[in-house]
Amino acid sequence: MLPGSPLVELLLIAGGVALLYAGAELLVAGARDLALAVGLKASTVGVTVVAFATTAPELFVSLLGAVTVSTDIGLGAIVGSNIANIGLVLGVSAIIRPLDVSDTVFRRDVPFMVLAAVLLVGLGWDGRIGLFDGAVLLAALVAFTAAVLRRVQENQSAITDSERDEMPDAKLRDAAIVVAGIAALVLGSQWLIDGSESLLAAAGFSDIFIGLTVLALGTSLPELAASVVAAVRGEAEFSVGNVVGSNIYNILAVIGIVAVVTPIGVAPGVRGFEFPALLAFTAAIVGVMAYRERITRVDGAVLTVGYGVFVYLLLP
Repeated sequence: MLPGSPLVELLLIAGGVALLYAGAELLVAGARDLALAVGLKASTVGVTVVAFATTAPELFVSLLGAVTVSTDIGLGAIVGSNIANIGLVLGVSAIIRPLDVSDTVFRRDVPFMVLAAVLLVGLGWDGRIGLFDGAVLLAALVAFTAAVLRRVQENQSAITDSERDEMPDAKLRDAAIVVAGIAALVLGSQWLIDGSESLLAAAGFSDIFIGLTVLALGTSLPELAASVVAAVRGEAEFSVGNVVGSNIYNILAVIGIVAVVTPIGVAPGVRGFEFPALLAFTAAIVGVMAYRERITRVDGAVLTVGYGVFVYLLLP
Protein backbone atom coordinates (compact mmCIF):
# COMPACT_ATOMS: atom_id res chain seq x y z
CA MET A 1 0.00 0.00 0.00
CA LEU A 2 1.50 3.31 -1.03
CA PRO A 3 0.90 6.48 1.02
CA GLY A 4 -1.96 8.39 -0.50
CA SER A 5 -3.46 5.37 -2.27
CA PRO A 6 -7.27 4.97 -2.12
CA LEU A 7 -6.95 1.88 0.09
CA VAL A 8 -4.84 3.77 2.63
CA GLU A 9 -7.34 6.64 2.68
CA LEU A 10 -10.25 4.25 3.16
CA LEU A 11 -8.43 2.55 6.03
CA LEU A 12 -7.77 5.95 7.60
CA ILE A 13 -11.45 6.87 7.33
CA ALA A 14 -12.57 3.53 8.80
CA GLY A 15 -10.00 3.72 11.56
CA GLY A 16 -10.91 7.33 12.31
CA VAL A 17 -14.61 6.56 12.59
CA ALA A 18 -13.86 3.53 14.79
CA LEU A 19 -11.69 5.62 17.11
CA LEU A 20 -14.30 8.39 17.24
CA TYR A 21 -16.94 5.85 18.19
CA ALA A 22 -14.74 4.14 20.78
CA GLY A 23 -13.56 7.45 22.18
CA ALA A 24 -17.08 8.82 22.45
CA GLU A 25 -18.28 5.62 24.13
CA LEU A 26 -15.50 5.89 26.71
CA LEU A 27 -16.13 9.59 27.19
CA VAL A 28 -19.89 9.13 27.54
CA ALA A 29 -19.51 6.25 29.99
CA GLY A 30 -16.98 8.01 32.19
CA ALA A 31 -18.65 11.42 32.09
CA ARG A 32 -22.11 9.95 32.73
CA ASP A 33 -20.93 7.98 35.76
CA LEU A 34 -19.17 11.03 37.18
CA ALA A 35 -22.28 13.17 36.63
CA LEU A 36 -24.67 10.65 38.18
CA ALA A 37 -22.33 10.41 41.16
CA VAL A 38 -23.12 14.05 41.98
CA GLY A 39 -26.87 13.64 41.52
CA LEU A 40 -27.68 15.01 38.07
CA LYS A 41 -30.98 13.86 36.51
CA ALA A 42 -31.08 11.84 33.27
CA SER A 43 -32.41 14.72 31.17
CA THR A 44 -29.78 17.08 32.57
CA VAL A 45 -27.00 14.53 32.00
CA GLY A 46 -28.17 14.08 28.40
CA VAL A 47 -28.32 17.77 27.57
CA THR A 48 -25.06 18.68 29.32
CA VAL A 49 -22.38 16.12 30.09
CA VAL A 50 -23.16 13.53 27.41
CA ALA A 51 -24.11 16.18 24.82
CA PHE A 52 -20.82 17.98 25.38
CA ALA A 53 -18.92 14.68 25.30
CA THR A 54 -20.48 13.61 22.00
CA THR A 55 -19.80 17.09 20.58
CA ALA A 56 -16.08 16.55 21.14
CA PRO A 57 -15.60 14.91 17.68
CA GLU A 58 -17.10 17.96 15.96
CA LEU A 59 -14.85 20.22 18.03
CA PHE A 60 -11.67 18.32 17.19
CA VAL A 61 -12.59 17.81 13.52
CA SER A 62 -13.59 21.46 13.04
CA LEU A 63 -10.54 22.90 14.79
CA LEU A 64 -8.05 20.57 13.12
CA GLY A 65 -9.80 20.93 9.76
CA ALA A 66 -9.88 24.72 9.98
CA VAL A 67 -6.22 24.96 10.90
CA THR A 68 -4.79 22.27 8.61
CA VAL A 69 -7.16 22.13 5.63
CA SER A 70 -9.97 24.67 5.27
CA THR A 71 -12.60 26.43 7.40
CA ASP A 72 -15.16 24.94 4.98
CA ILE A 73 -14.39 21.57 6.61
CA GLY A 74 -15.37 22.87 10.06
CA LEU A 75 -18.47 24.76 8.94
CA GLY A 76 -19.68 21.87 6.81
CA ALA A 77 -19.11 19.37 9.62
CA ILE A 78 -21.16 21.43 12.07
CA VAL A 79 -24.08 22.32 9.79
CA GLY A 80 -24.19 18.78 8.44
CA SER A 81 -23.87 17.26 11.91
CA ASN A 82 -26.73 19.34 13.34
CA ILE A 83 -28.97 18.33 10.45
CA ALA A 84 -27.91 14.68 10.89
CA ASN A 85 -28.61 14.90 14.62
CA ILE A 86 -32.22 15.92 13.96
CA GLY A 87 -32.98 13.98 10.79
CA LEU A 88 -30.97 10.81 11.36
CA VAL A 89 -30.30 10.49 15.10
CA LEU A 90 -33.73 11.54 16.39
CA GLY A 91 -35.39 9.96 13.35
CA VAL A 92 -33.85 6.52 13.84
CA SER A 93 -34.26 6.68 17.63
CA ALA A 94 -37.97 7.51 17.30
CA ILE A 95 -38.47 4.67 14.81
CA ILE A 96 -37.01 2.27 17.36
CA ARG A 97 -39.18 3.68 20.15
CA PRO A 98 -41.33 6.85 20.26
CA LEU A 99 -39.59 9.57 22.25
CA ASP A 100 -41.37 11.57 24.95
CA VAL A 101 -39.99 15.09 25.26
CA SER A 102 -39.17 16.33 28.75
CA ASP A 103 -40.99 19.55 29.62
CA THR A 104 -37.78 20.86 31.15
CA VAL A 105 -35.76 20.20 28.01
CA PHE A 106 -38.44 21.78 25.80
CA ARG A 107 -38.86 24.92 27.91
CA ARG A 108 -35.24 25.50 28.96
CA ASP A 109 -32.98 23.93 26.33
CA VAL A 110 -34.86 23.89 23.00
CA PRO A 111 -35.01 27.73 22.91
CA PHE A 112 -31.20 27.79 23.06
CA MET A 113 -31.05 25.26 20.19
CA VAL A 114 -33.26 27.56 18.10
CA LEU A 115 -31.22 30.61 19.14
CA ALA A 116 -27.98 28.87 18.13
CA ALA A 117 -29.29 28.01 14.65
CA VAL A 118 -30.66 31.53 14.10
CA LEU A 119 -27.41 33.13 15.33
CA LEU A 120 -25.29 30.98 13.00
CA VAL A 121 -27.40 31.87 9.97
CA GLY A 122 -27.69 35.54 10.93
CA LEU A 123 -24.00 36.04 11.69
CA GLY A 124 -22.87 34.09 8.63
CA TRP A 125 -25.25 35.71 6.16
CA ASP A 126 -22.67 38.33 5.17
CA GLY A 127 -20.34 35.57 4.01
CA ARG A 128 -18.00 35.56 6.99
CA ILE A 129 -18.01 34.47 10.63
CA GLY A 130 -15.19 36.41 12.27
CA LEU A 131 -13.79 37.20 15.69
CA PHE A 132 -16.75 39.35 16.80
CA ASP A 133 -19.25 36.75 15.60
CA GLY A 134 -17.35 34.04 17.47
CA ALA A 135 -17.45 36.16 20.62
CA VAL A 136 -21.24 36.54 20.26
CA LEU A 137 -21.64 32.76 19.96
CA LEU A 138 -19.41 32.18 23.00
CA ALA A 139 -21.40 34.77 24.98
CA ALA A 140 -24.58 32.81 24.19
CA LEU A 141 -22.75 29.67 25.34
CA VAL A 142 -21.97 31.36 28.66
CA ALA A 143 -25.66 32.22 29.06
CA PHE A 144 -26.66 28.61 28.32
CA THR A 145 -24.06 27.29 30.76
CA ALA A 146 -25.29 29.66 33.46
CA ALA A 147 -28.86 28.43 32.95
CA VAL A 148 -27.71 24.82 33.20
CA LEU A 149 -25.70 25.48 36.36
CA ARG A 150 -28.74 27.13 37.92
CA ARG A 151 -30.76 24.04 37.12
CA VAL A 152 -28.06 21.79 38.60
CA GLN A 153 -28.13 23.84 41.81
CA GLU A 154 -31.91 23.40 41.95
CA ASN A 155 -31.50 19.65 41.49
CA GLN A 156 -28.83 19.48 44.17
CA SER A 157 -30.90 21.37 46.72
CA ALA A 158 -33.82 18.98 46.13
CA ILE A 159 -31.76 15.85 46.92
CA THR A 160 -32.61 14.39 50.32
CA ASP A 161 -30.02 12.95 52.70
CA SER A 162 -31.30 9.41 52.10
CA GLU A 163 -31.07 9.85 48.33
CA ARG A 164 -27.55 11.26 48.67
CA ASP A 165 -26.50 8.21 50.69
CA GLU A 166 -27.65 5.93 47.85
CA MET A 167 -25.76 7.83 45.13
CA PRO A 168 -22.63 6.11 43.73
CA ASP A 169 -19.24 7.52 44.63
CA ALA A 170 -17.14 9.28 42.00
CA LYS A 171 -14.23 7.02 41.04
CA LEU A 172 -10.74 7.71 39.68
CA ARG A 173 -11.43 5.02 37.06
CA ASP A 174 -14.22 7.17 35.57
CA ALA A 175 -11.83 10.11 35.20
CA ALA A 176 -9.26 7.83 33.52
CA ILE A 177 -11.93 6.62 31.08
CA VAL A 178 -12.75 10.24 30.18
CA VAL A 179 -9.06 10.97 29.46
CA ALA A 180 -8.75 7.82 27.32
CA GLY A 181 -11.88 8.83 25.41
CA ILE A 182 -10.50 12.29 24.65
CA ALA A 183 -7.21 10.78 23.42
CA ALA A 184 -9.08 8.44 21.06
CA LEU A 185 -11.18 11.36 19.78
CA VAL A 186 -8.09 13.45 18.97
CA LEU A 187 -6.44 10.66 16.98
CA GLY A 188 -9.68 9.52 15.33
CA SER A 189 -10.50 13.06 14.23
CA GLN A 190 -7.11 13.47 12.58
CA TRP A 191 -7.42 10.14 10.75
CA LEU A 192 -10.93 10.94 9.56
CA ILE A 193 -9.89 14.36 8.27
CA ASP A 194 -6.78 13.04 6.51
CA GLY A 195 -8.52 10.09 4.87
CA SER A 196 -11.75 11.73 3.76
CA GLU A 197 -10.20 15.02 2.64
CA SER A 198 -7.55 13.30 0.52
CA LEU A 199 -9.93 10.75 -1.00
CA LEU A 200 -12.79 13.08 -1.88
CA ALA A 201 -10.57 15.99 -2.86
CA ALA A 202 -8.78 13.69 -5.30
CA ALA A 203 -12.19 12.81 -6.74
CA GLY A 204 -12.97 16.50 -7.26
CA PHE A 205 -15.37 17.12 -4.35
CA SER A 206 -15.30 20.46 -2.55
CA ASP A 207 -14.29 20.95 1.10
CA ILE A 208 -17.81 22.05 2.06
CA PHE A 209 -19.28 18.86 0.51
CA ILE A 210 -16.73 16.74 2.40
CA GLY A 211 -17.65 18.46 5.65
CA LEU A 212 -21.41 18.21 5.06
CA THR A 213 -21.38 14.50 4.26
CA VAL A 214 -18.55 12.21 5.38
CA LEU A 215 -17.33 14.28 8.31
CA ALA A 216 -20.81 15.32 9.45
CA LEU A 217 -22.04 11.73 9.45
CA GLY A 218 -18.82 10.43 10.99
CA THR A 219 -18.88 12.91 13.85
CA SER A 220 -22.61 12.28 14.44
CA LEU A 221 -21.96 8.59 15.14
CA PRO A 222 -21.44 9.18 18.89
CA GLU A 223 -24.80 10.97 19.13
CA LEU A 224 -26.42 8.22 17.06
CA ALA A 225 -24.93 5.46 19.22
CA ALA A 226 -25.80 7.14 22.52
CA SER A 227 -29.35 8.05 21.45
CA VAL A 228 -30.17 4.68 19.88
CA VAL A 229 -28.95 2.83 22.97
CA ALA A 230 -31.01 5.17 25.15
CA ALA A 231 -34.09 4.62 22.94
CA VAL A 232 -33.70 0.85 23.15
CA ARG A 233 -33.51 1.12 26.93
CA GLY A 234 -36.54 3.40 27.08
CA GLU A 235 -34.60 6.46 28.25
CA ALA A 236 -36.23 8.97 25.91
CA GLU A 237 -35.20 12.03 27.94
CA PHE A 238 -31.61 11.00 27.42
CA SER A 239 -31.98 10.67 23.62
CA VAL A 240 -33.74 14.00 23.09
CA GLY A 241 -31.53 15.85 25.57
CA ASN A 242 -28.40 14.47 23.91
CA VAL A 243 -29.39 15.82 20.47
CA VAL A 244 -30.65 19.19 21.74
CA GLY A 245 -27.51 19.71 23.81
CA SER A 246 -25.20 18.57 21.02
CA ASN A 247 -26.76 21.00 18.53
CA ILE A 248 -26.32 23.83 21.01
CA TYR A 249 -22.67 23.03 21.71
CA ASN A 250 -21.88 22.39 18.04
CA ILE A 251 -22.73 25.96 17.07
CA LEU A 252 -22.10 28.01 20.20
CA ALA A 253 -18.94 26.23 21.36
CA VAL A 254 -17.36 24.75 18.23
CA ILE A 255 -18.13 27.45 15.65
CA GLY A 256 -17.54 30.09 18.35
CA ILE A 257 -14.07 28.73 19.14
CA VAL A 258 -13.10 28.16 15.50
CA ALA A 259 -14.21 31.69 14.54
CA VAL A 260 -12.08 33.17 17.33
CA VAL A 261 -9.07 31.15 16.14
CA THR A 262 -9.53 31.90 12.42
CA PRO A 263 -12.29 33.60 10.37
CA ILE A 264 -14.75 31.24 8.68
CA GLY A 265 -15.82 31.96 5.12
CA VAL A 266 -19.45 31.18 4.24
CA ALA A 267 -19.96 30.38 0.56
CA PRO A 268 -23.09 31.59 -1.30
CA GLY A 269 -24.15 27.97 -1.80
CA VAL A 270 -24.14 27.39 1.96
CA ARG A 271 -26.32 30.45 2.52
CA GLY A 272 -28.65 29.35 -0.27
CA PHE A 273 -29.13 25.69 0.66
CA GLU A 274 -27.41 24.39 3.83
CA PHE A 275 -28.46 27.28 6.10
CA PRO A 276 -32.14 27.08 5.05
CA ALA A 277 -31.99 23.30 5.48
CA LEU A 278 -30.66 23.71 9.03
CA LEU A 279 -33.47 26.16 9.88
CA ALA A 280 -36.07 23.88 8.28
CA PHE A 281 -34.99 20.77 10.23
CA THR A 282 -34.80 22.81 13.46
CA ALA A 283 -38.26 24.30 12.89
CA ALA A 284 -39.69 20.87 12.03
CA ILE A 285 -38.50 19.16 15.22
CA VAL A 286 -39.52 22.10 17.42
CA GLY A 287 -42.97 22.07 15.80
CA VAL A 288 -43.35 18.35 16.52
CA MET A 289 -42.26 18.83 20.14
CA ALA A 290 -44.61 21.76 20.66
CA TYR A 291 -47.58 20.02 19.03
CA ARG A 292 -47.63 16.76 20.94
CA GLU A 293 -44.55 16.69 23.25
CA ARG A 294 -43.66 13.37 21.64
CA ILE A 295 -41.72 12.23 18.59
CA THR A 296 -43.65 9.30 17.10
CA ARG A 297 -42.44 6.56 14.77
CA VAL A 298 -44.13 8.36 11.87
CA ASP A 299 -42.29 11.56 12.80
CA GLY A 300 -39.08 9.55 12.97
CA ALA A 301 -39.66 8.07 9.51
CA VAL A 302 -40.36 11.53 8.03
CA LEU A 303 -37.20 12.96 9.63
CA THR A 304 -35.07 10.07 8.36
CA VAL A 305 -36.43 10.35 4.82
CA GLY A 306 -35.93 14.11 4.97
CA TYR A 307 -32.29 13.59 5.87
CA GLY A 308 -31.90 11.17 2.97
CA VAL A 309 -33.32 13.78 0.60
CA PHE A 310 -30.92 16.39 2.03
CA VAL A 311 -27.89 14.18 1.35
CA TYR A 312 -29.18 13.32 -2.14
CA LEU A 313 -29.54 17.01 -3.00
CA LEU A 314 -25.95 17.60 -1.90
CA LEU A 315 -24.60 15.25 -4.55
CA PRO A 316 -22.95 17.14 -7.40
